[in-house]
Amino acid sequence: MDADDITSPPEAEPPAEFDVYELVLLLRGESPPPLDDEASELLQRQHLGHLKAMREQGYLKVAGPLDDQPDEGWRGVCLYHVGSLEQAERLARADPAVKAGRLNVAVMHWYCAKDAIAFPEVRR
Repeated sequence: MDADDITSPPEAEPPAEFDVYELVLLLRGESPPPLDDEASELLQRQHLGHLKAMREQGYLKVAGPLDDQPDEGWRGVCLYHVGSLEQAERLARADPAVKAGRLNVAVMHWYCAKDAIAFPEVRR
């Protein structure tokens, strides 16, 4: 689709209700410690294990890396549903890659129309 093909959108009412999530941006650490390949691979597996555990415990809805981002310091996105920014930040900071200084986090609320998205139940 070309920008010239876009027509004026129709008017719409804002959603009556919202679902509220905690959006966590994973950012490159300010001074990440140098790691050899073996340590880097181990830390990555621990990072992925942390995300898997957060999902299995019902805190994390979805997470993934970024690509083609305007700032290479932006590394990934996590969407938590825990009820508070403080709780989401506490959980995100428990990530071994964050604890090691390889990643940092920025936490904010994200709103979407109620029931606009659904996530499959986690199979254990």
